[in-house]
Amino acid sequence: MDRRAPKLKKLFAFPARIIAASFAAVILVGTLLLMLPLSSREGTVTPFLDCLFTATSATCVTGLIIYDTYTHWSPFGQCVILMLIQIGGLGLVTFTTFFNLLIGKKLGLRGMHLAEESVASFGDDIKGLIRIVILTALVVETAGALLLMPTFTAEYGPRGIFIAIFLSVSAFCNAGFDILGRQEPFISLCNYNGNPVVIGTIGMLIIFGGIGFIVIHDLLQYRRTKKLTLHTRIVVAVTGILLVLGTLMTILCEWNNPATIGALPSFWQKLGASWFHSVSCRTAGFNSVPIDGMYDITKILSSVLMFFGAAPGSTGGGIKCTTVAVIFMTVYCVIRGDEDTVIFGRRVGRQAVYKSMAVMILGILAVTVTSGCIVSTMQDTHAISGVDALFESISAFATVGLSAGVSGVAGTLPKLLLLFSMYIGRLGPVSFFLSLAMRPKNNRREVLPEGKIQIG
Repeated sequence: MDRRAPKLKKLFAFPARIIAASFAAVILVGTLLLMLPLSSREGTVTPFLDCLFTATSATCVTGLIIYDTYTHWSPFGQCVILMLIQIGGLGLVTFTTFFNLLIGKKLGLRGMHLAEESVASFGDDIKGLIRIVILTALVVETAGALLLMPTFTAEYGPRGIFIAIFLSVSAFCNAGFDILGRQEPFISLCNYNGNPVVIGTIGMLIIFGGIGFIVIHDLLQYRRTKKLTLHTRIVVAVTGILLVLGTLMTILCEWNNPATIGALPSFWQKLGASWFHSVSCRTAGFNSVPIDGMYDITKILSSVLMFFGAAPGSTGGGIKCTTVAVIFMTVYCVIRGDEDTVIFGRRVGRQAVYKSMAVMILGILAVTVTSGCIVSTMQDTHAISGVDALFESISAFATVGLSAGVSGVAGTLPKLLLLFSMYIGRLGPVSFFLSLAMRPKNNRREVLPEGKIQIG
């Protein structure tokens, strides 16, 4: 009997560890595939660190890149990146669970817990939710591709079909990768501000991917149940507020900036570009105006939007909009003198409040350390401002992918810090550290004496 089996079973006894390991495995496989000469247009081996960075960015659906996706990677390499985006957006565990259900294999208790953790479910009808996740992704991505195809087939002929599919999957998974570098490297969607079909379709794909599958499932059930969960109400409300505020912020700050929306000919194009930037800051990574040309105040405000991120159980990152709602409402309730956090007339459990605070603090710590290291290690080689370093660090942690130009010129240490930020940002900082330190729960609750301290 292999003595290592119990140790391995104990090592992967927790869902958080299995999910963390599955993402790491996908990244490693993607790195090795991207290193193949077949993956680059020149038929050469791309350096390991650059492939690791790209595979991490794709699997963690971030969008930060070192090379332009079209000009550097061959069609095979682009397909590898697309595969990593799809698997990373939905999660390897979600895929394997779905196919096990498809072939009629029963899920054990451990498999149920793992699936719940993978899609951030509350435990209600996990089998149905897994099917909703896969089918929703298939339907929405197909619809998005069909809407984009007329534009891109008109420009590129049959090759436009793959462009439309790539952009649809990348948008729904909030990845931000594109293959439009044939127009100009790193151009993203800057040439499509006058095309409401492209901007509108990709923007809506980002929103659908960012609100989370639990919310989509809840909204689909509304006609039957006539009610929405507290989670759904918070996500919809916070998402709407942030999108409106982000749009107003961008259009007010950048109205006369000739490097961004100031150069657009009409009010509607400026409004559309501002709306799209607000949407993209919710962890998508596409840009319709040059990010490096934005004013510093816009970058700072955009960083706040990126840090807040999308919803739990979605394809997006950030500290999550529910975390933001809990923290802000906790502050509000404390100011009012309430003992509990109350949102929409419902009391929020203290465990959720504690976890929200932990996520916020760990997120701030991660971006502070990363941006500080970027500035300190690159000041001798490149003139990187503190604002750009902070913007790039938050973009990595929140798995957004909008870039101020730092990733393309970063050295070894900054690249490692950025890819590590992408990894823990996709898993969630609390989940990541729990996967390292998790231990069996002690059912005996030790009663400790209360200590009194002064706060504030």
